Amino acid sequence: MSPEAQPIGGAEEAPERMLQPNQPPSSAGGARAGVRITGDSSAPAAAAPHTVVKVGPEIRLEGLRAFYGSAEQVKGIDLRFPANQVTAIIGPSGCGKSTMVRCINRMHEEIPGARAKGRVLLDDQDVYGTGVDVIAVRRAVGMVFQKPNPFPTMSIFDNVAAGLRLTAKGRGELQHRVENALRGAGLWDEVSDRLSSPGVGLSGGQQQRMCIARSLAVDPEVLLMDEPCSALDPIATLKIEELIEQLKQRITIVIVTHNMQQAARVADRTAFMLAGELVEVGPTDEIFTKPSDSRTEEYVTGKFG
Repeated sequence: MSPEAQPIGGAEEAPERMLQPNQPPSSAGGARAGVRITGDSSAPAAAAPHTVVKVGPEIRLEGLRAFYGSAEQVKGIDLRFPANQVTAIIGPSGCGKSTMVRCINRMHEEIPGARAKGRVLLDDQDVYGTGVDVIAVRRAVGMVFQKPNPFPTMSIFDNVAAGLRLTAKGRGELQHRVENALRGAGLWDEVSDRLSSPGVGLSGGQQQRMCIARSLAVDPEVLLMDEPCSALDPIATLKIEELIEQLKQRITIVIVTHNMQQAARVADRTAFMLAGELVEVGPTDEIFTKPSDSRTEEYVTGKFG
């Protein structure tokens, strides 16, 4: 059992014709020798044996601080996210949840004037360390945003394949990995006969699963989800939640949510943040039924937030 999260110190033929709908996807499993975030980011990861179950990395935040200019939004957080578990981050708007999550794959620094201090470890590799390839970090740590963000001029196939163009070895591998990603996102059966259609023509829930497939296509070790269901209807939300349960078997997942019921349904662990600080973290059922901090109890019972 994983340790618990706790405070710590080519061809022009239409894509659907090129793919083989009846061909089962290759196993997503494989032994992981460690997250690769240094060196040449254009080099594809070596294929792992299919007989070994893939294990996501543990994530550790050590003294993480994040700033927008001189304003400190995340204030010295120490937190561990267990491998192959879902950890939900809850808290009122503006408490630093999304900022903290964006620091894990170094998206925070893309905002002008934004910076981070402290350490973010994937297993034992610091994503802010010397010699780290930022592109490789973002391949290893995928991200799904609050609203679906398909590329508006691209087909379904090209939306999913966008991150693979520099690494796939030929058209055949590209097709195979796109199919695997769509199957992994639970979308293949719904779109396999129209892969050349515009991605923006899908429903909102399908677009979000297509964006998840785009992240899965590059074989990430971690998936960050920033309120992925906030713009979706209940049926689409249920499909995303079922997908999260499946994905945690092979990757580590961190989800930011304002929906207390969703956190209770999908998360193994829940962390509560307030005013840029970590208040407490623990098994989800304990956080919602017998939290150790009165501020957590007030938040989860709706007294503020």
